[in-house]
Order: sequence, then C-alpha cells, then structure tokens
Amino acid sequence: MGQGKGKKPATYEDIEALPVGWVGEIIADELYASPRPAFRHLHVATRLGNLLGPPFDLGRGGPGGWWFFDEPELHFGNNVLVPDLAGWRRERMPTPPDVPWMTLAPDWICEVLSPSTRLMDRGRKLPLYHGEGVSHAWVIDPSRYSLEVYRSGKAGWVRAGFHEGGATVRAEPFEAVPLELALLWMPPRATALHP
Repeated sequence: MGQGKGKKPATYEDIEALPVGWVGEIIADELYASPRPAFRHLHVATRLGNLLGPPFDLGRGGPGGWWFFDEPELHFGNNVLVPDLAGWRRERMPTPPDVPWMTLAPDWICEVLSPSTRLMDRGRKLPLYHGEGVSHAWVIDPSRYSLEVYRSGKAGWVRAGFHEGGATVRAEPFEAVPLELALLWMPPRATALHP
C-alpha cells in the first residue's frame, strides 16, 4: 500500500507501527507495507543463501570474499528498502557494523518476486538500487522458475542473463561456482485427492 497524494511523508515510526508480521519500506516518502512472504518465496531465498554462503561467504569450495544477509534493512537517504538477500564484498566492508540497518549500498541484491511485491520490486526498488551504486541485481520468480541477472550500466540495469527451470548456470557476480537452479524450487503443490 502506498500513501495518497497530499499526505505527510512517511517516517520510520510508520514502519514501527505496522502490525507484527508486516514488512515496511519507504520509497519516495511513501510507506509500502507487505505481509511476510509465503513459504515458496522463503524457500527460494533460504536455499539461495545456503548455496551461495559456503563458497562465497565462508570460502569453502569457492573464492570467499563476501558477506551475505537475509532481508537487511537498507537506508538510502529517506528511502528504506528491504531486499530478500544482499551481499557486500569484504574489500568494501571488511567487518559488518553492529547496527540495525545499513547505509552502505550492497554490491549485490536479490529480490524474490511475490504477487504482492512484484511491481514494487521491479518498478520502484530496482531503479533505487541502481542509483545507490549496487553493481549486480538478481530477480527470481518462483512461480516461473526463473532467474534474471542484471549488472549496472551507465543508464540503468543491463540484463546479463536469463535462466529458467533446472539449469546449472554461472551467474555474475558469482560465476566462479556453478549454481543448480533446480535446488531453489519447491516441488509443485500436490493436488488434493477427492474420495
């Protein structure tokens, strides 16, 4: 939900006043609130973190050099964004600060699309990430079993790859280690059997 025109700019207090279980974000002085994601969405985000973490965060079976965080709160001026996953190169952030939100833009973000957030993730948040200097963005659509990979260009995002289904891919900036997309997807829902 966004605020209507003529209302006062949203503040962090508006986020804190949301009901338990809601995620609040502020974009261009407007409050956007979404329910916590469904399990299909959470499964994809959790699995992706599990797959990227060992080789890139821990340096096991890969080059290391990254910090990853689930749903970090990012403050960019008056904007408050919460990507599903974000990563910072350790050369830019040697040690994560012990703070409730970050003002240093990540090097990579991932948005997992939900029906309630699809338009905001693509239309409002991706341009803000680009404007803040995020160098790579992934957009995952669990309902279409797809991964879109973007890199920052001079005028906006440049699509660097589009992958679907169960392919094994090398997706920047993590191309050093293959990623099995099939491991991200939940099995299709079983149809209810009627007696």
